[in-house]
Amino acid sequence: MTTASHVPGAPTITVGFDLDMTLIDSRPGIKAAFDRLSAETGVFIDSELVVTRLGPPLDQELAHWFPAGAVAETADRFRALYPEYAIAPTPALPGARASVDAVRAAGGRAVVVTAKYEPNAKLHLDHLGIEAEVRGWLWAEAKAEALLEYGASIYVGDHTGDVRGARVAGALSVAVTTGPCDAAELRAAGADVVLDSLTEFPAWFAGYAPAAA
Repeated sequence: MTTASHVPGAPTITVGFDLDMTLIDSRPGIKAAFDRLSAETGVFIDSELVVTRLGPPLDQELAHWFPAGAVAETADRFRALYPEYAIAPTPALPGARASVDAVRAAGGRAVVVTAKYEPNAKLHLDHLGIEAEVRGWLWAEAKAEALLEYGASIYVGDHTGDVRGARVAGALSVAVTTGPCDAAELRAAGADVVLDSLTEFPAWFAGYAPAAA
């Protein structure tokens, strides 16, 4: 397969980024949206617990609190509530903007590949002023679909599912420990590089990108 870095006039390198707990600290916003959902439905949801295990698709989390037959409808309602309750409280994680900017400054392309509903993912980036293309509703190995489509040679994420997606796509897996998985878990899953946070990414990328290009 021809990658973007091999096409004349294409970006020298394409880097994929996960969204939740990689680029953004989505815990405050997701907690607020789940609290609102709980109030509307009358169903108890431990939102403090919910935000300790971000990464997998929304339906998997809702299945802990709602019967199987109600999950799809409840997920639609959560996504409808999300823009009002989850966007404003959600900050960028330290180093997020600088990391995306480092890719673009090197002539590369930044692509966000996330399990989140794509329109809501775009709202986060617009709100925070982070410029990147977005592909949503892809989790774990399925993220390879977008990574291959964009010719991404690096995928940055915080979850072992992100590592698996990178491996399937043949991309270098760069993991950060800002999410629910610690360094040992990420390395055991096959991460090639483990950083404490995205604050370390620009310096790492500055050393890696020229050789990759």
